[in-house]
Amino acid sequence: MSNLQNQLENLSVAEKFDLLDALWESLEANELSLTTAQREELDHRLTEYQRNPDDVIPWEQVRAGLSKKQ
Repeated sequence: MSNLQNQLENLSVAEKFDLLDALWESLEANELSLTTAQREELDHRLTEYQRNPDDVIPWEQVRAGLSKKQ
């Protein structure tokens, strides 16, 4: 097991989520290649959100629920 893997094993679930957030945010939008279908799906989801912005679950709530399952 690599040193990085060992370090990851020692992180709490919350710390792993924080790391995941930081990694995702570090990716530049132009580095991500989306297919036409993926772009269409994202556009669809954005349109649905704009129609009913109250019909969503905040990331913090999703994250808290995932942490509880661990």
